[in-house]
Amino acid sequence: MEKLRALLVDDEPLLLESLEIILTIGGMDVVGMAHDGNEALSILETASCDIALVDINMQGMGGIELISHLRRDYPEIKILVLTTFYDDETITKAISGGADGYLLKDSGKDAILGAVSQIMSGRNVIDSKVMQRLAALMSGQKSEPDILKEMTAREKEIATLLSQGLSNKQIAQKLYISEGTVKNYISVIYDKTGIHDRAKLIVAING
Repeated sequence: MEKLRALLVDDEPLLLESLEIILTIGGMDVVGMAHDGNEALSILETASCDIALVDINMQGMGGIELISHLRRDYPEIKILVLTTFYDDETITKAISGGADGYLLKDSGKDAILGAVSQIMSGRNVIDSKVMQRLAALMSGQKSEPDILKEMTAREKEIATLLSQGLSNKQIAQKLYISEGTVKNYISVIYDKTGIHDRAKLIVAING
């Protein structure tokens, strides 16, 4: 089985070295280490990777702009944001821009390796603190967003609870229905919106 190839993008040399050690121990190949987005794009002219771990705030081209370039020119590359920033604007821009995951730098080795594994298997990974910020965005919404207008009353109710960060089990308990019923409703919500993970749904609901 081929090793996963990773590109590391951060303007902190010590963090780059730490990440290289973590990913190498985790059985991955680090194909390059860049200090900003421009350097990352230069590396990709001669090397290929499966996943890029990207910081947000860097000298030169920052992470948000890099995400846009990667999504346009290298859509097959998965993107994991790894940063200290989780303000509303940064989270929204990163996720809506196409990031597959969003972790904080203090997450630890196991969380980083786990996130890479989940992202490569097709799932989105969002740090719990980031999910709380997304839920707070949702709670500040005053008028009903367009994305909810085509839903039934029950679908709206479940979409709202889901966007507040509640698990399927918590939603089921709150509404006195089974987890299976919740899963069925969420499947319908995803189909109606064309959005297939919680984090991006919250961003869409927030408008």
